[in-house]
Amino acid sequence: MMHRIERTFAGRTLSIETGRMAKQAAGSALVTYGETMILAAVTVSEKKSPLPFFPLTVEYKEKTYAAGKIAGGFIKREGRPRDEEILSCRIIDRSIRPLFPEGFQNEVQVVLYVLSADQENDADVLGLLAASFALSASKIPFAGPIAGVRVGRVESKWLLNPTFQALEFSDIDMIVAGTADSIMMVEGGALEVSEEDVVEGLTIAQRGLKELVAMQEELLKKLKVEKMAWSGVEIPDDVRKTVTKAAQKRIDAAINQKYKATRIQAVEKVKGEVKDEMVAVLAPEHLPHVGSIVGDIEYASLRAQVLDTGLRVDGRKPNVVRDISVDTSLLPRAHGSALFTRGQTQALVVATLGTASDSQRVDSIDSAKETTKSFMLHYNFPPFCTGEAKPMRGTGRREIGHGMLAERAIQGVLPPFEEFPYTIRIVSEVLESNGSSSMASVCGGSLACFDAGIPLKAPVAGVAMGLIKEGKKYAILTDILGTEDHLGDMDFKVAGSKAGITSIQMDIKIQGLDLKIMTEALAQAKEGRLHILGEMDKALPTVRPELSKWAPRIVTMMINPEKIGDLIGPKGKTIRGIQDETGAELTVDDSGLVTIAAVGGEAMERARQMVQAITAEPVVGETYMGTVKSVTAFGAFVEIMPGTEALLHVSEMRHTRVEKPEDVVKKGEQVSVKLIDRDERGRLRLSMKALLPKPEGTPDAAPAGEGAGSSEGGSSEERPRSDRPRGGGDRRGGRGGR
Repeated sequence: MMHRIERTFAGRTLSIETGRMAKQAAGSALVTYGETMILAAVTVSEKKSPLPFFPLTVEYKEKTYAAGKIAGGFIKREGRPRDEEILSCRIIDRSIRPLFPEGFQNEVQVVLYVLSADQENDADVLGLLAASFALSASKIPFAGPIAGVRVGRVESKWLLNPTFQALEFSDIDMIVAGTADSIMMVEGGALEVSEEDVVEGLTIAQRGLKELVAMQEELLKKLKVEKMAWSGVEIPDDVRKTVTKAAQKRIDAAINQKYKATRIQAVEKVKGEVKDEMVAVLAPEHLPHVGSIVGDIEYASLRAQVLDTGLRVDGRKPNVVRDISVDTSLLPRAHGSALFTRGQTQALVVATLGTASDSQRVDSIDSAKETTKSFMLHYNFPPFCTGEAKPMRGTGRREIGHGMLAERAIQGVLPPFEEFPYTIRIVSEVLESNGSSSMASVCGGSLACFDAGIPLKAPVAGVAMGLIKEGKKYAILTDILGTEDHLGDMDFKVAGSKAGITSIQMDIKIQGLDLKIMTEALAQAKEGRLHILGEMDKALPTVRPELSKWAPRIVTMMINPEKIGDLIGPKGKTIRGIQDETGAELTVDDSGLVTIAAVGGEAMERARQMVQAITAEPVVGETYMGTVKSVTAFGAFVEIMPGTEALLHVSEMRHTRVEKPEDVVKKGEQVSVKLIDRDERGRLRLSMKALLPKPEGTPDAAPAGEGAGSSEGGSSEERPRSDRPRGGGDRRGGRGGR
């Protein structure tokens, strides 16, 4: 049976329905907002998975038919998910994962299809709403419902779920997921906003979450939902006590190692020793529990130490950042490079400058036309950075997510494309990782931009914050280690400049977080960020005064849009000729903006002169060196610019009367002329005598209309028929005056 609820949310109609589509799934939901529709279908395995983690899979698919499009490329069907789909998938995964009960090991799959895209409302937050309801309405154990909203701010006015058009003018774009009274996940970017602004945005988001959760709860009351029976692993108390007695003190000592490798080795050694000892003590059926119990001891020991002593496993206090070192200009042929090391996390970050033709084309269902992207940050996380040997099978979801987090951080301080017309690509090669390599990528990326001469508005840095919370007692940790991320309750990354936040991401492992703790974490993150910026400033305080000699030089110029065809030429012949002759790269858009790029100033200047020669507009009063293209009975036509001819009337050749124009000029001859007039039809008139001194006592030449040399006087028999101007002289003057 179909059930449906409809409400107005943020000024638009929002509906949730279930029971009409995907009825063989364990649960399904169709969410519609405006004319954007997304379907969520969830399924669960009846058997427990043998994997040592909860096997949750989220798949988010945008169907091109949703926007009335056919997929581009050679294969006309949806294939590998785009980066935007992966990012949406990660938002949903990270939001719902903490809400499955501890010990539940049955495989769960959440599949989302974007069925309709109105190109106004983003489907990602709707997907989270659909997934939440589908899970809540299924037999799968799930501590929901939750919801997700997007928050923007335009001219100091906060907006819930702003449209794509409104986001163009927003200084913050933040997705917040949570329950009616707590926050589960945050993801977003901003233009250097304050911590207070972020907290205010989270407060606005919480109101929207409460409304959406209440809407789901109202619809759930109409359903008869029976949850599946399941059981976790039960370990007898006496077994746990025996293992704990043997392992506790050794684990306490093992975790307090400054370096990651020695800490892991020490913990693994204790696990192996305890397991060997338990063979003689425990019954065979209880031996598989030893590793799990020792893991629990490690978890509890680390957390208790931080809460009770205020010291972390590497000896730092909660608010201390690890030692930082910076090297720049490492790669001689790269445009900009930086090696950023913080503790045992290290990133080699490289900046490359390209031209407009290097921009990335983006074909999305969220836009009616293909768009381009002129800034990219790519993040690579090879196995060796954690001392592991694993298959390298292309870019993973985690790499795409971390790269986008760092990309947003730097994007907020980039110069406008109009002022710095380069395509910018930053690549972060993580060489060593022990906590927050994405934030190291932000710091290294900012330094690489400075090294390349990219005029950022300000340097940016990032820091990862952690949380350990037991009841009402908690500790916020600055610059967390991998172990603290794994055994802690929160991973809260904040990046920005001295002026404010540009990127933010938060994941938690507990069921919700209140704004009080988030406010404290933001304040402590600011202290850490300012410290890191100070260390970066010591290494490279300002942007390099010049671009790398290997970087292309780019100049832009505006031409009359009517001249675009002249610049391109038939089948692109003219513009290709300029590129072949100079080695420069040229692009022109519909507005007449010409971008010229070349490695080397001489090639760029030569190309600029050639473009100017083809597209320049004649200026009345200017002097030109022109070529006589033809001579007639009433004067001559002179090409003063490529493709631009103007009339040199016989009366303007000399101060004295000229009987025959060919006595003064010859076809193919170079002559110096002055442009003296442009009429309302765009026709141009030239003068040679305006450049010559007038002899004293010399009478003026016959005015137009008198004598055989006049373009208007005399009968048709007085000049050759083939030389008559058609349309009142428009045969030449019209083309030259475009």
